[in-house]
Amino acid sequence: MIPPKPPARADRVSLWRYLRLFRQDILSAQPARLYRAWMAEFRTPFFRSYMVNQPSLISTVLKERPDDFPKSDRVGEGLRPLLGNSVFLTNGETWKRQRRIIDPAFEGGRLRDTFPAMWAAGEAACARLSPGVVEVEEEMSHAAADVIFRTLFSIPIEHEVAAQVFSQFRDYQRTQPILNLAAFLPLPRFLPRGHRRRTLSTAKAIRGLITRLTTERMAEIEAGTAPDDLATKIMTTEDPETGDRFSTEEMVDQVAIFFLAGHETSASALAWTLYLLAIFPDWQEKLAEEASVLQEADFKMVSKLRLSRDVFREALRLYPPVPMMVRETTCPEQFRNRDVGKGAQVVLSPWHLHRHERLWDNPDGFDPARWGTENGKTCMREAFIPFSAGSRVCTGAGFAMVEGPLLLSMLLKRFRFEAIEGDVPVPVAHLTVRARDGIRLRISLREGSTPAAPPGAP
Repeated sequence: MIPPKPPARADRVSLWRYLRLFRQDILSAQPARLYRAWMAEFRTPFFRSYMVNQPSLISTVLKERPDDFPKSDRVGEGLRPLLGNSVFLTNGETWKRQRRIIDPAFEGGRLRDTFPAMWAAGEAACARLSPGVVEVEEEMSHAAADVIFRTLFSIPIEHEVAAQVFSQFRDYQRTQPILNLAAFLPLPRFLPRGHRRRTLSTAKAIRGLITRLTTERMAEIEAGTAPDDLATKIMTTEDPETGDRFSTEEMVDQVAIFFLAGHETSASALAWTLYLLAIFPDWQEKLAEEASVLQEADFKMVSKLRLSRDVFREALRLYPPVPMMVRETTCPEQFRNRDVGKGAQVVLSPWHLHRHERLWDNPDGFDPARWGTENGKTCMREAFIPFSAGSRVCTGAGFAMVEGPLLLSMLLKRFRFEAIEGDVPVPVAHLTVRARDGIRLRISLREGSTPAAPPGAP
């Protein structure tokens, strides 16, 4: 069985036909040849865009010369109402300063400190589930948001403000495409950026709620009563070069991206992983057996979840939560003997790179064992970028690779997940790779399991 992927379009269509397809879904708008091309050019009346799949060129852009290829504002235009000047959108010295303050909170030792909160979120997720047909994207969104709030602000998803942020974000994610009108047209700064009214209103509401949490935490830090969580760590860390800390407004920007990156991407990855395990039950049983090692909230157990980690990694390969990244050239370049002008858009597509026919063995197949093969090891180094790579690699990559296998194992220890005949999810790209109409699975308790107490029960 081959896991589902969106249909690719014909290799040649008109620009306007492409834009109509793109508005429906960025993934199915792309031609089939991109799964085997090293490089492709896309022309509009206003700019040139180049998709790059050749590993050596990707290394140049992300690892060897990242300062020469900053993030493109064409992506930032769509996300700025929610993310402001967060570390996800900034470049240059501003970005470097932000990373100097943020990165210490996600070092290895801190991951150990956040583990009990992850464990508690996993237990709460198990308690919320009951046998029957379940929309797992929604459930995994709930679980991932719970992880973020517990690790960042030491509050569960049931907290009044956390629940409101989660509710508003569910509205936001379906109204915000990866790219909006400003990504295609050279709009002057004084013109509207093409955001939907609902997108702007939900972004404003989310930022207002995050401001409330951040302001309260600032007061707790000053009073000496703040819990020792990620928010406190980041808000009390000084830039080692200047001694400055984040202001409240700057922290709101960062919390917004932590919630987006840490909740939306994890939810996408977990939902697709559960679907893959539902259609490949032999692997599901292997992971359920491995999950028997989970007895208590002990960080040392993470190292024993090897199969779970390989399966989660394979899901990230097939369904990378962020399907495309865009950089911009700051000077003329030459890629594959082709002149690439200053200001051109360089598109790096994990979606196509992870399924590239000239790089991967069985590129569209689900094979968690591939990571132990020579091809898998080579591709992991050269053609696997679910968290980006180089200096701009996602600061929460290590966090995600603990959270994903842990929650997966906790769920599989208690439940069995089965696919529903005829109900096949179709991947589309919103903020992340989601299923067009959701992912529904039938779940049942494993033998010997008993329903967990609901969150907050004595």
